[in-house]
Amino acid sequence: VQLQASGGGLVQPGGSLRLSCAASGFRLDRAAIGWFRQAPGKEREGVMCISSTGGIADYADSVKGRFTISKDNAKNMAYLQMNSLKPEDTAVYYCAGKQSVSTCGRSQWWYTNWGQGTLVTVSS
Repeated sequence: VQLQASGGGLVQPGGSLRLSCAASGFRLDRAAIGWFRQAPGKEREGVMCISSTGGIADYADSVKGRFTISKDNAKNMAYLQMNSLKPEDTAVYYCAGKQSVSTCGRSQWWYTNWGQGTLVTVSS
C-alpha cells in the first residue's frame, strides 16, 4: 500500500496549483483520502478529505472557497486543486488514506497510510 503526493512547487500569490495523490495497493472507491499540510514551525493540520463515496469534509476554514478536493476512482488518483494561493498556504502537503471506511476523519491519527509530502511555496 503506497500513496505518493506530487505537484508542489513555487507559485506567486494569487496563483494556482493542483496536487495529485497516486494510490497503489488499495482502491479509492473503498478508502478515504485526506490532505494535510505542515508549515514550518507549526503542527500538521487537516485541509480536506474525500470519502470512499465522494463525500467531502472541510477541515481548514482558511482554505474554504479556494481549495477543492476530488478523485478519479478509475485512475486511483486524488487531487487537491488550490486557487488564489496565499503566502500562508506555504507548507509541505501530504495525502493520507484509510481503507474500508465510508467516512472521513479529521485527525491525522485516524489515517493509516501516508504519502511522502510535496512542498508548496507561495511567494513573489
